Amino acid sequence: MKIAVLLSGSGRTLQNFIDSGIKPVVVISSKAGVYGLERAKKHNIPNHTIPRADYKTDAEFSKAITETLKQYKPDLIAMAGFLNRYEIPPQYTGKVMNIHPALLPAFGGKNYYGDRVHKAVIESGVKFSGCTVHFADNEYDRGPIIVQRVVPVADNDTPTTLADRVFREECIAYLEAIRLFEAGKLKVVGRRVIKI
Repeated sequence: MKIAVLLSGSGRTLQNFIDSGIKPVVVISSKAGVYGLERAKKHNIPNHTIPRADYKTDAEFSKAITETLKQYKPDLIAMAGFLNRYEIPPQYTGKVMNIHPALLPAFGGKNYYGDRVHKAVIESGVKFSGCTVHFADNEYDRGPIIVQRVVPVADNDTPTTLADRVFREECIAYLEAIRLFEAGKLKVVGRRVIKI
């Protein structure tokens, strides 16, 4: 299966894929000079930078990504710390996954990413958090949920300690979702993803 990875930062999730035997066919970053690109280069993965700042609209930015993806013909697009909106064209509907560091639909949406999520979780007083892998659609963090994993929120947690615990579960959850997709075991029924 050919996987394309979209990222905006350090590429920890990309590294998790590589360490687990998944070598993407391409990595696309929305920011120049991020460490995720260095990880791609180190493993001889074709990589491109399509800076969001170079485009006036999400539509123009998304079109540039889709044009770049054309030459690689991915079966699945994995957003891995991708902090921008990618308007998904019809040919990729149901073929784009995202991971979010909370239990959606809670603590999701525009500007909810990274430590902002973990800070909001701690401040809310909830006792559990976790991560969510979902099919992406054209709204932030809204697409059908594939896999969720839960972690406790400790009384003395900081955004950093909670993030570390959640990320360990992210590494497991994303690989599970990808393998289910590859095996043809996921079916979207309305807002639900059914394992078949």
